[in-house]
Amino acid sequence: MKKNLPNTLTTIRIIMIPMLIVVYFVEFDGHRLTAALIYFFACLTDFFDGFLARKHNLVTNIGKFLDPIADKMIIACSLVAICVTQPIAEPVQAYTIVIAVCTMIILCRELMISVFRTVAASKQINLAADMFGKLKTLVQMMAVFALLPVADFIVWNELAGQVFFYGGFGLLGLATILTILSGCHYIIKNKVVLEG
Repeated sequence: MKKNLPNTLTTIRIIMIPMLIVVYFVEFDGHRLTAALIYFFACLTDFFDGFLARKHNLVTNIGKFLDPIADKMIIACSLVAICVTQPIAEPVQAYTIVIAVCTMIILCRELMISVFRTVAASKQINLAADMFGKLKTLVQMMAVFALLPVADFIVWNELAGQVFFYGGFGLLGLATILTILSGCHYIIKNKVVLEG
């Protein structure tokens, strides 16, 4: 059981993604906050599966495949869900457009790096994640966690809703900047992949 625990946590995180999306869109009192809590626990599994895999030397090929896939899936699905909902009243259109653009940039970066890693793997080059990329992921997670429950907070307490929205909006902007910088840094640092 111990041997498979990190992979089990990763699998649980993947299973939580459709749960999060269903809860986010199926309306009941507090459904957006519930989705945010599911997201939070999914993020915890992301921390613990990596920690346990490294601490107990339980890194496996399936884990190396599933873990980044799970991370990208939950970020992508959550951001798209946020994009298609209206978290605040006016001026909603401008903020919605900015969130959509940030989402596009983040998803395009993840796709580009995934293809880059595929090319590296075809050349037998092992690329490890760096701290810049991990910081980017952390800020993305914080932004999504703040934005998911905004609609519920707006109903319960408008001030709290505004704080979560503008806080999440700012974090998403920072995450987008880090996304661009970390992507460029990752490719430049591993430019040997593109040689030949």
